[in-house]
Amino acid sequence: MEPLRDRFSKGTEDSARVYSASIPFDRRLYREDIRGSIAHARMLGKQGIISEKDAELIIMGLVSIREEIEAGEFIFKDELEDIHMNIEARLTEKIGSVGGKLHTARSRNDQVALDMRLFLKEAINNLVAGISGLQEALLQQATVNKDIVIPGYTHLQRAQPVLLAHHLLAYFEMLQRDKGRFRDCMRRTDVMPLGSGAVAGVSYRIDRKFLADELGFSRISENSMDAVGDRDFIIEFQSCASIIMMHISRLAEELVLWSSAEFSFIEIDDAYATSSSIMPQKKNPDMAELGRGKTGRVYGNLMGILTVMKGLPMAYNRDLQEDKEGLFDTVDTLEMTLKVFTGMINTIKINGEKTRAAVAEDYMLATDLADYLVKKGLPFRQAHSAVAALVRYALEQSRQLNQLTIEQYKTFSNLFGEDVFDITVDQSLVNRNIEGGTGPEQVSLALEKAKKRLKESG
Repeated sequence: MEPLRDRFSKGTEDSARVYSASIPFDRRLYREDIRGSIAHARMLGKQGIISEKDAELIIMGLVSIREEIEAGEFIFKDELEDIHMNIEARLTEKIGSVGGKLHTARSRNDQVALDMRLFLKEAINNLVAGISGLQEALLQQATVNKDIVIPGYTHLQRAQPVLLAHHLLAYFEMLQRDKGRFRDCMRRTDVMPLGSGAVAGVSYRIDRKFLADELGFSRISENSMDAVGDRDFIIEFQSCASIIMMHISRLAEELVLWSSAEFSFIEIDDAYATSSSIMPQKKNPDMAELGRGKTGRVYGNLMGILTVMKGLPMAYNRDLQEDKEGLFDTVDTLEMTLKVFTGMINTIKINGEKTRAAVAEDYMLATDLADYLVKKGLPFRQAHSAVAALVRYALEQSRQLNQLTIEQYKTFSNLFGEDVFDITVDQSLVNRNIEGGTGPEQVSLALEKAKKRLKESG
């Protein structure tokens, strides 16, 4: 990481220089790198390691460089390898040899660890806000369509009637866990590594507590070797990102299915669909499909960093340069996915008539019939068998259960009475009035609770 050119008899071969340069992608860390350098210069001046005058000159130079970069006037040079050396070289150009004092009591090893932690802390905060936005969209759809009933599925087979709001709240819960995971990841990301040096710490009387306060870290790293070689926080972030992308992919799959002609439960807004290049009638759910597909690349980024880390000895190794591109890609992918899915969910139209019609088919009240017999005194296993036989008979007759006569019901159990016809979809929902169930009263309470949780926790 610290090439000493005087040590070598020749310069780096061109292909090796291009191969090793990280500036094409780590230039993205310029804000974090300059922020860390400003704090470091301020600390050096405060501690008397460099003069206050030199510290101020360095800080002014760094601020000027940041303005150059943001104005698009900064020239990045591949031969300087990375963002750190590009900024330091430009600093020396601007303020002279004083710029070389910035790297006192610091290594690029602890510098890059700092940059990555600063970057990821901001990314986590942004993503948590994005997750809350998607949750809010789900809650809005659930509230507006609170009375719509849909088939609940197991094995992708119609199983029991549920409220659409109950179904959407399931995704709210998944996303709530995702926010918890990212916030937990933040605790281990929020550790200040500067002062660890290359591997053994530094020999200057630096003030690491001052640096942590300046940069907004709650803790200071405990071991210099671990601090420069640790990328657990990135692995953990990639894991959290993979889990939420899995959740989004499950949601995407249902949006794709529900928007098909075979289901027709929803219509995705034109702004989040595309047409076919050859079939004019098509409306393809491309945004949902892309969300489902991009899950694979996020999984790949997790496996990439795990593989990079699996055989590394202490402490810093150049392999760690490979931690960045996958991380940047995951952050960008997840941020855009959350934005797109929030807009898509907000604009979906629900076909309540179609969903209710689907509930009326496929003998979805069979479990309610079994429960009816149980309440009449029949053991559940016997009730299950009786209703299974009843369903088979109805299938053979090509009739729905509510089309059978009481005499036909009694063929399968004498416990059936006229009140069996009181079993309806709406009554089935009402009967599940337990906490966590799909009963309308419980769903209304769950919606209010979810809104309160979202407001309180963000």
